[in-house]
Amino acid sequence: MGVLGALYFTPEELELELKWIDEHVGGKPYGVDVVMPAKYEGADLGDAEELVGKLQGMIPAEHRKFLEDLLQEHGVEPSTESASKVLLGWTDQTARPQVEIALKHPIALLASALGPPPADVAELAHQHGVKVGGLASNARHARKQVEAGVDIIIAQGTEAGGHTGDVSTMVLIPEVVDAVGEDTIVLAAGGIGRGRQMAAGLALGADGVWTGSIWLTVDEADTPERALPKLLAATSRDTVRSRAWTGKPARFLKTAWTEAWESEKSPGYLPMPMQFMLIADALPRIARSGDGELVTFPVGQIVGSMNQVKPAAQVVYDLIEEYVESIERLNTITEG
Repeated sequence: MGVLGALYFTPEELELELKWIDEHVGGKPYGVDVVMPAKYEGADLGDAEELVGKLQGMIPAEHRKFLEDLLQEHGVEPSTESASKVLLGWTDQTARPQVEIALKHPIALLASALGPPPADVAELAHQHGVKVGGLASNARHARKQVEAGVDIIIAQGTEAGGHTGDVSTMVLIPEVVDAVGEDTIVLAAGGIGRGRQMAAGLALGADGVWTGSIWLTVDEADTPERALPKLLAATSRDTVRSRAWTGKPARFLKTAWTEAWESEKSPGYLPMPMQFMLIADALPRIARSGDGELVTFPVGQIVGSMNQVKPAAQVVYDLIEEYVESIERLNTITEG
């Protein structure tokens, strides 16, 4: 089942995207993924419009200067335009309208990508007959997700792209399975992009798997043009967990961008969502100009196996074929 990440859409844009999906999937199930972090700067500062103004005023001048100096150093063209979607869905205030839009459509799953969803949101989804999923990076987080009303735990190891914890998938999956019990579905996530890894996830006790990074290099992906060659050339060692995008640890391609924010010259990271508000205007500038050294992208360690562009259907076939081969080989070993 495909899941659409809603983070980068305004409610109006999300409505258009979901309408298009409804018209093209022939009634097949799909999900929507939102970000509703439990903790972030400005959680008590009022509605989204008020929040933006107050948080912008809290961004230190030294951080703005560091960013502009970094962009200038790499030949990124200046811009007189301000970022129009600096908060996107990074807060409870901005994610709730996305949830409202999503539940007006025949979605099968509402997933929370960063922390447990508010209990009232989980209850609202259940009232619409929609299952709720939540990403967890350790057993304690998984238990909190269940307490919040989550039906499906996506146990995501540190190998994953985007926001991720520091426990490996191999260790995490059995811990989460044991922590939540048999009544909660657990999906293995983090570094899964091969059929053998699917089989391993099930062997560790998961009921299925959740994949992400491997879809960045399919024919149908809208991965930025300057990021795609870097993804195809990267090895599994060419990623790093960094706060340089959102203020919370997330795995990205290791580039001059991540190195600059880790350097001695860096003023340090700002808390979520202020870090992204700081860089939001810079990202499209980096994507279209400069020497390309600052171009990065969220991706997991499975990127080392993503070395050619394929149709999405071929990726699915390859996953299934290798999974079946792995299970058959294991059965042969057991029988022997």
